[in-house]
Formats: sequence, C-alpha cells, structure tokens
Amino acid sequence: MTKKIIFLDVDGTLCDDAGNVPESARQAITAAHKKGHEFFLCTGRSKAEITEDVLALPLSGMIGAGGGYCEVHDEVILHKVFEKEALLRLIDFLKANQIEYYLESNQGLFASTNLRNRLIEIVLAGEPVESEAGKQRVQTIQWFLDLLIEDEAKIDYDDVNKVSFINHSIPYEQVHDQYHEQFQMIRSTVPVFGKDSGEIGIKNIHKKTAIDFLLNHLGIDNKDTLAFGDGHNDVEMFEAVATGIAMGNACEQLLAVADEVTARPEDGGIAQALQKHGLV
Repeated sequence: MTKKIIFLDVDGTLCDDAGNVPESARQAITAAHKKGHEFFLCTGRSKAEITEDVLALPLSGMIGAGGGYCEVHDEVILHKVFEKEALLRLIDFLKANQIEYYLESNQGLFASTNLRNRLIEIVLAGEPVESEAGKQRVQTIQWFLDLLIEDEAKIDYDDVNKVSFINHSIPYEQVHDQYHEQFQMIRSTVPVFGKDSGEIGIKNIHKKTAIDFLLNHLGIDNKDTLAFGDGHNDVEMFEAVATGIAMGNACEQLLAVADEVTARPEDGGIAQALQKHGLV
C-alpha cells in the first residue's frame, strides 16, 4: 500500500473533552505507523502545550500555533513569530479592555494576571470550588493550569507565535475590527471560553500554509494525505489534503466541507476511519 501522510488536530479530534487520547486512537495510530504511514499533529496548540500523552504517539512531527510552527523529524523547518512592538501594543489593548490572555511560545505559555482565576471561574460554571463537583471540574483543566507561567520577567517577546484571549468584556467583533488587517484572527476553538474569545496569529498563516510548506519540504504530493479535524480552524487544513475527515462532534462549518464524517473521539472515530481506509 502507498504510504499515507495523516494530519491530526488535537483538541476535540485526537483528544476527548478531558484532553486524553482514547486508547482506540492510540492503538490504531500505532498500528498504522508500523505499516509505514506517517502522522503529524496539526493543531492550534503551541509546542509547549502538547502533553506527554500526545507526544508518546509515534509522530513524525507537528504543525503548531495554527500553522506558525512546523517541525519534521525533530528539525524545525518553520517558525513564525510576532514583531515585538506590534505584540506589545496588542497586549496593551487587551489589558486596557480587561481581556485575559496567554502568550504562546516554544518556551512556555505566559498568562495574564487574572487568567488562572478566570479559567477556574469558567469551568466551575457556578459550582462552589470547595464542593466535590467543583473539585472535579477544576481537575479537568489542571493539566493546562499547570502549564501557565505567571512571571512576566520570563517572557521573551521575540519568541511569541500566537496569542489566545479569553474575553467577556467587549464583543469579539471589536477586537477583530481592531486587528484583523494586522494579524490572523479567528474565534476561539475552545467553546467553553465563550463566543467573544479568540486566537490571534501571524497574518496569512494557517494550517493549510503550513501543510503546503511541510509537503513541499518532504517532496510529497498531497494525493496521499488525510486529515482529521473538528473545528472551524480545520477548514483550511481540509483544503490542503486529499481527504478531510470530520469527527462526529465537528462544527457545522467543517462538516460542510468534509469528505467524510467519522465518530466522536471517545467513540473510536480515528480508529474507525483508519480501518475504513485500510491503514490498520
């Protein structure tokens, strides 16, 4: 069989709602890898946000930061970062409008002053933090909270490739109108953050541009490529591959352009699709 290159979104695709890789996906990916197929992450997460659970998979590399970073066989072939002064002006705008945020770089995730408390408040959704239910809810995001660095002195403003903001202060459109000509902007791919939250990246950089760059680097045509996704930021990813496979929990925008639909992550969606295509 011809070797396939498979691109995997992470949240809501490779991982379930709790951020775990289902055993069905782990086994199927491992089996397909043994048959010679290659897997690459293709995610909005930056490298510092990739968990050990995900990195334990047999991966040939990753596209991160929504297309701003690309690594193949441990070699960094692409890394786009913000211009420092433009980034500092953006941060000033977010602070002035009481919008919490985190700066994403390969060195870590750097949180605004009240981000941790805001995330806990969101996930609690009114449940008392000291209650058993409250403790369980906070535990579902503890892995992410543990990644956050709250010391501004440690930030290298010349090495930031993406900004995610959690906003309940002003309409998303106000942020978009202010910055869409300067940066690549999308609404947040994490529904619990709220409809006015979003992600800000390097202008004209997204998953398709990174996949095109990666395939060109490898000298591979896209006719033997597949991609799995669930969010609106995966639309461009599907444009870059021969077969785009949407998860059962995918948004309507992605379902409209998908070539196929499989089951949800926790219901064995990735394993089912890999089996269907004869890759395991």
